[in-house]
Amino acid sequence: MNDLTVIDIPSREKIESLQRAMSTMPQATGEDMVTSHYFADGMYCRRLWRRAGVLIVGKVHLKEHFYIVASGCVRVTTDTGVRDVKGTEVIVSQPGTKRAVLALEDSVCVTVHRTDKTDLDEIEAELIEPDEFAMFNSRNQLKSIEMKEV
Repeated sequence: MNDLTVIDIPSREKIESLQRAMSTMPQATGEDMVTSHYFADGMYCRRLWRRAGVLIVGKVHLKEHFYIVASGCVRVTTDTGVRDVKGTEVIVSQPGTKRAVLALEDSVCVTVHRTDKTDLDEIEAELIEPDEFAMFNSRNQLKSIEMKEV
């Protein structure tokens, strides 16, 4: 007789549930996550350094783009599974992908997108699926901090 092991496959719904649960907890701050933005001839590059132990649930992108782990090691969870990704791996991220990323080491991750826009809010409107539960704005600042500053 064979023993079957049922593996709990991640789903977008489970990742969204994680995101909602995380919204009730203390959040990583500027010293735990440092975001830089770069622009070149029809491209936008977002570089994010994060401290080991930081867990991020990302926004859903509408277009295919590059996701690069430039250094360190992160555990990426999507609806296709869980895998550890080490620098310098390059992934072509498909539209509609919701991911949770845990930094297993201090890590730098980079996304590269096609766009002629240079305003971060306009870029997000073009490239990102609306998400009422997203905790960070287009500049990677906590939305609650953004609202307090208004």
